[in-house]
Amino acid sequence: MVAHDIGELAGTLMALTGLFAVLRWGRGIRGSGPLWLLLAVVGVQLMSWGAGYLSHPEWVTDNPRLDRLAKWFLFIGLAWWLRGSTRATLLAWSLGLFGLVLAVFLPEGSLEQWQLGLRGARAEFAIRNAQHDAMLFGTGLLGLVCFAGRCWRGNGTLMWARRLLWALALTVCVMGIVVTQTRAVWLAVLVVIPLMAGLVWWHGRATSRNSKWALVIVALVMLAGAMALHEPVTKRLAGEEHILIQAMEGDWKSIPYSSIGNRLVTWRASIDWIAERPLVGWGEKGRSLVIDYTDWLPERTRNHYGHLHNTVLEVLVSYGLLGLAVVLTLIAWIGLGTWRAWRAGTMPRDMALFGAAFFLFYVIVNQFEAYSNFWTGAYVQNLIAGGLVTHIWRWQWESGQRVFNTCKRKADS
Repeated sequence: MVAHDIGELAGTLMALTGLFAVLRWGRGIRGSGPLWLLLAVVGVQLMSWGAGYLSHPEWVTDNPRLDRLAKWFLFIGLAWWLRGSTRATLLAWSLGLFGLVLAVFLPEGSLEQWQLGLRGARAEFAIRNAQHDAMLFGTGLLGLVCFAGRCWRGNGTLMWARRLLWALALTVCVMGIVVTQTRAVWLAVLVVIPLMAGLVWWHGRATSRNSKWALVIVALVMLAGAMALHEPVTKRLAGEEHILIQAMEGDWKSIPYSSIGNRLVTWRASIDWIAERPLVGWGEKGRSLVIDYTDWLPERTRNHYGHLHNTVLEVLVSYGLLGLAVVLTLIAWIGLGTWRAWRAGTMPRDMALFGAAFFLFYVIVNQFEAYSNFWTGAYVQNLIAGGLVTHIWRWQWESGQRVFNTCKRKADS
């Protein structure tokens, strides 16, 4: 935990100093979308806190906690320090993957967790819990598949060492996804990997041999994953199939206490709270208010759950449609900017593919766990967004265009 705290502090300081540098010296980019959206998200959180203080002061904090959504913008500082460099971005992402491998092997008890997982039990490493472990493994898997061409390119002893490290890391990520037994991550991987394969095939028909290598590797990963996941997926899904049937029939009161059952009843409860304050929500405590003050929720749910396990619902409950609109605008800015930077040749193809794959993967898993509201999700999304945004800014600087406006801009004073 000490190492994690030190690492988180160092990352935060780096991001904050980078943000200061953007505001002080970022000529040409300090007026770009993320900076305005950061200002907007601060304003939304202030509005939500103010409305809550006027209507239900006993349910809000004495001072507004602006970091709840503002921490999603720490990528701004990272993007500044990366300076538009593809090599620096790949190094930062590689260090993130290396840190994951260390985190699941070095802490005391990690090997025992691997042994338990390989025997069929659910493994849980010293990161946060099995769900967060699985999300990080899934992200690592997508990165390794997307950048397989780079890892296999070339010849010589150094190249074979890189290929061996790639194969070992891929094995760790695949096995990690299996032993952590997180159904949302299984679903996301099984959706995203075939789509990635289709994109690689479509763009690789007349391109380099590396693209075809990547397609072969994707197929092998799919085959290995299907074989490894078949039995645990079937077992875990079959155990709660009847709960989904009860929910579809509207039988909410008799839904049993279980992983899926508790998610369904808390999601249903959150809809009533969202409908009551749709624009600005209930403040930063909104997600816990739903659990604590919905009378018809089962007692065990109120005692053991403190949030909604769904990022979209948690944003809506806490900050309403205004908060969600800012988040969706940021996603649209990064997505469109990634597309335009790739089309202009500023962002490499495999990097753009990874950005798209991670986005779809992350959207799926966040419907079943609010990763973005924990340090693990904030860490990984800022790490990846920083690498994408630094290339978007580089494209903006070189082309004189903006993401939402293709007209030429004047130099920022």
